[in-house]
Amino acid sequence: MKNINFKIKITTILFVLLFTQQSAIAQEQIVEIYGTVKDINSHEPLSRVITKIKDTKISEPTNQEGKFSISGKLTFPLTLVFSNIGYTNKEVEVLSAENEIIVELNSEQTKLSEVVVTSRRRQEVLQNVPIPIAVLSATQVSESGSCNVNRVKELIPSVQLYSSNPRNTTLNIRGLGSTFGLTNDGIDPGVGFYVDGVYYARPAATTLDFIDIERIEVLRGPQGTLFGKNTTAGAFNITTKKPTFNTSFVSEISYGNYGFLQAKSSINGKLFNNVAGRLSFSGTQRDGLIENIRTGKYINDLNNLGFRGQILFKLGDRTEFLLAADYSRQRPDGYAQVIAGVVKTQRPAYRQFDQIISDLGYQLPSQNAFDRKVDHDTPWKSGNDLGGISLNIEHQLGTGKLTSTTALRYWDWDPSNDRDFTGLAVLTKSQATSKHRQLSQEIRYAGDLSEKLSGVFGIYVIDQDLKSNPYHIEESGVAQWRFSQSTTSSAWATPGLFEGYGIRTRSQLKTFSGAAFGQLDWKISSCLHLLPGIRFNYDEKEVDFERKPYGGLETTDPQLLALKKLVYSDQAFKANVSDRNYSGQLTLSYKFSDKINSFATFAKSFKPVGINLGGLPTANGIILTDLAVIRPEKVKHYEIGIKTNPTNKSKLNITLFNTEIKDFQTQVQTAELGVNRGYLANAEKVRVRGVEVEGNLKVIANFNVLGSVAYTDGKYILFKNAPVPLEETGVTSAFKDVSGEILPGISKWTGSLGGEYTTATRFVNSKGDFFVALDNYFRSEFSSSPSLSKYLNVEGYALLNTRFGFRTQNGLSFSIWGRNILNKDYYEQLLPAAGNAGQYAAVLGEPTTYGITFKYALN
Repeated sequence: MKNINFKIKITTILFVLLFTQQSAIAQEQIVEIYGTVKDINSHEPLSRVITKIKDTKISEPTNQEGKFSISGKLTFPLTLVFSNIGYTNKEVEVLSAENEIIVELNSEQTKLSEVVVTSRRRQEVLQNVPIPIAVLSATQVSESGSCNVNRVKELIPSVQLYSSNPRNTTLNIRGLGSTFGLTNDGIDPGVGFYVDGVYYARPAATTLDFIDIERIEVLRGPQGTLFGKNTTAGAFNITTKKPTFNTSFVSEISYGNYGFLQAKSSINGKLFNNVAGRLSFSGTQRDGLIENIRTGKYINDLNNLGFRGQILFKLGDRTEFLLAADYSRQRPDGYAQVIAGVVKTQRPAYRQFDQIISDLGYQLPSQNAFDRKVDHDTPWKSGNDLGGISLNIEHQLGTGKLTSTTALRYWDWDPSNDRDFTGLAVLTKSQATSKHRQLSQEIRYAGDLSEKLSGVFGIYVIDQDLKSNPYHIEESGVAQWRFSQSTTSSAWATPGLFEGYGIRTRSQLKTFSGAAFGQLDWKISSCLHLLPGIRFNYDEKEVDFERKPYGGLETTDPQLLALKKLVYSDQAFKANVSDRNYSGQLTLSYKFSDKINSFATFAKSFKPVGINLGGLPTANGIILTDLAVIRPEKVKHYEIGIKTNPTNKSKLNITLFNTEIKDFQTQVQTAELGVNRGYLANAEKVRVRGVEVEGNLKVIANFNVLGSVAYTDGKYILFKNAPVPLEETGVTSAFKDVSGEILPGISKWTGSLGGEYTTATRFVNSKGDFFVALDNYFRSEFSSSPSLSKYLNVEGYALLNTRFGFRTQNGLSFSIWGRNILNKDYYEQLLPAAGNAGQYAAVLGEPTTYGITFKYALN
């Protein structure tokens, strides 16, 4: 591969840094202070309490067992400050490091809890971080029934996720990130998805169940300095629970309607001296929600399994190794779409959908999508396997931390889809079987450089290999001739002409990316901080694409061969492209007081070149090979925000942003059957701007209200060669100037509002809290088509969820929950059928679901 010397240099640097890291272990003399923080009344351990050495920047939060440990070149006596909003701060003088420190804090129930995050690759209090971040705890995620990212979007209004199956998943923040519609593997996503510091390259990961998570941090806006080129819109930073040396066990089981059954469990504890382990499991099953009247089965069920194992090894007091492995699989009979409507296109009368099915003697099983009935003749299958192994090494180096993260991951995809959405044998096979492998390495240092200067610096490389397994297949059935018929010639009806006629696509995409990055935090004064950051990126993509027709009627008749070529044609191309780029940002943060923190950010980011892997469109029978490679995105982003705690009972944050993108990478649908998944193109310029408001209020000691609202305005500033919308299929030109129109997938208004009341009580001899909560999520209308359509618009909707129960840290907890309790009928996405005959289908939102969850914890 080209630029091999560059890769060798990067690898050499990584090994040098690793050697330096291990050499430092033997050279430094350190001491450790450690202890436990508890509630003074219940004597239960308190997690996430900030333990700080007074008049320094050295701090650590307590873990799930309330334990803390601070190591370094410490000078005694020193004073520790323990703080957690909701509790009175406490100072403890420490004379030596000989004994365990036991601290008990007084509760102040009228205050809000403080949140600690790792969004800037180090632990910080959320309200002090100059980035708009939404944080969900494990409790919030679990009790709200948010088992995957698709549910999380209802808790964070700026997040959008659209999924017609795991492969065809779009994860966006503020309407930006990935192309809207069916996925094209040749481009990079714009929202980075990270689990314990490991980047997950395939969007299918977002559909899998969460396993043993501790919290989810959603960073809005470009995060290219620290999280890489794949974060032009933001990042999901998921942290799982780590092994500890105290034995603990958690088991959870849920039952619900539609045969819902979910089990989760985790066991943790000491294995040997200095070695701890954690093993977690998650399994979900549910009956289908859509009836296939052809087979009598209910489809779109759930069938998920997931495992995660971790081993923690402490080498001395300053170094630890964490080895983690995970495996998740999905085997649903599902992800079927239901026909939601029929559009009259600009084609001749004989090419309209209603006329076509009338000629074939066919009727739709229902005219109402929310009858949830289909008659699909092709089975739906979504075999989704994802897993990997990672090694994370952390070494305390001076006042900072040196971290190495090595990861190997894989993704296997084995689908079957009915892409005509009918019971007719039109497109009988649509199978994009794929294999993906990735190997990544990151080494970074985060810490203080001087009294006024701290920062994060590092190197990152990732190598990816994505290929068809062994082919992507599209195959026609006996009714295809009538849907593809584009002239009145009787030759179209030749028996067997298109039956079994299809294309096999063999493709391989090899990607290498390398980066060096750094971000500083300069404390100009006690109130004013300047945070510059820069990242150098190198990307190389090599593709080999070949598509060949097969099957159908064996003939030498030139007329029949010409008709077959109108449906499917052979294509082949190779490309090798590379690119170098700089991305970065500059943030100015000013703290007016302990209760008001403000920031302003300018960021420049990019997404690398893209390569079309779904087939190329044609013009007058000629393949448009100039569309094989599309230009990289260039992003300019401006943002100002303020984070406030008006009182110790409240929080209010406001962010205004403006993002402009040149050469916006978009996915466009075409009427050509051979480009079923659409193709990639560049829109000259788009702009997204808006405002986000989020707040939290503890009305009384036991009643907490939180909510957020976002206004987002996304437009094509310039897009002259957009595809025509579905209803304009058949006009003279296949392209349209949509400059000034709205971007797909963006609601102008989204929001959530929820409240929870708790009161201390006992249940089965356990102390805990009874709770009752109500949550509402709403969004306004949005376009579900790359070019604005009169028909492919999803109406706005609101969902109401509720839960109540009893929770405790030890013993038995339970919750009774309901989602969409008003049984609102709504669409999540609308999409035209292959070939643009006029019918379009919907991804349906779920009806009312309810159930009960039992949880037993032993800590």
